[in-house]
Amino acid sequence: MTTPFEDTYHRLLHDVMRNGVEVEVGEWQSQDVRMNPDMVSRELTHQRFEMDIPMLKSSLDDFMGATLSRPWAEDHFLERVSGYPLNPPPSEEYWPYARARNSEHKEVDGGRFSHTYPERMWPKHANVGETRPNGRQVFVPHNGIRYEYGDLMDVVNQLKKNLLTRQAYLPIWFPEDTGAVSGQRVPCTLGYHFLIRPERADIVYYIRSCDLLRHFTDDVYMAARLLQWMLDQLGVSLAKSMKLVMHISSLHIFRGDYAMVTQKVKTWEDQDWEYGSAF
Repeated sequence: MTTPFEDTYHRLLHDVMRNGVEVEVGEWQSQDVRMNPDMVSRELTHQRFEMDIPMLKSSLDDFMGATLSRPWAEDHFLERVSGYPLNPPPSEEYWPYARARNSEHKEVDGGRFSHTYPERMWPKHANVGETRPNGRQVFVPHNGIRYEYGDLMDVVNQLKKNLLTRQAYLPIWFPEDTGAVSGQRVPCTLGYHFLIRPERADIVYYIRSCDLLRHFTDDVYMAARLLQWMLDQLGVSLAKSMKLVMHISSLHIFRGDYAMVTQKVKTWEDQDWEYGSAF
């Protein structure tokens, strides 16, 4: 017996494979993959996904069923909200889809990533006292053009001042990602918008690129957990409903994963679906 989320997830797998269009982007995570046919992807663009978020973490775990990467997703979520700009975060060691200890995505300066979500959620002191890939040292907390950087706790405090504000947005995509001028790996997530109204709370999740097989379910889980966490921080109990609204520019499955996805859908539907590169 599958959960409603598991049913939705398998329908998405089916939809991308049946209705998606193959596209050869030529790069993946800043790496040139033009010579690797397995990295051609089947893609649906401009997808909108919505779901009601259970009030309790335990209920969310049950709702998402076997699609969730356990215990990694919760461990990494706790790193994201820890208040520390961890790079690398300890959970990267046991991410279910890690390859070669993620070494192909790390910089040469001590095995750090070009970015992490804990860094982007707590950016004020990220890399302070250390050296950037361009060789420059960082001596002071980061500042914007005119004002100091904000972080996740500043969003909490903003909502405490005005629970109904329209401004409670947490960016993950930073100006240093624009144009990827150093050829670096950049975030898939653009940011999270918290919108609270009488008796309901929403989180709107903007993401430019999402691998449906490896990342989608954990991305959904951590966005839902972020809204649960936010309401705990605010100490509000007025919300009778919570919702995730997720905007995905590119929802895709890689050609090298077609066989695995085919088997997942066959198992779910117990039918003989076949997806080849001609679709």
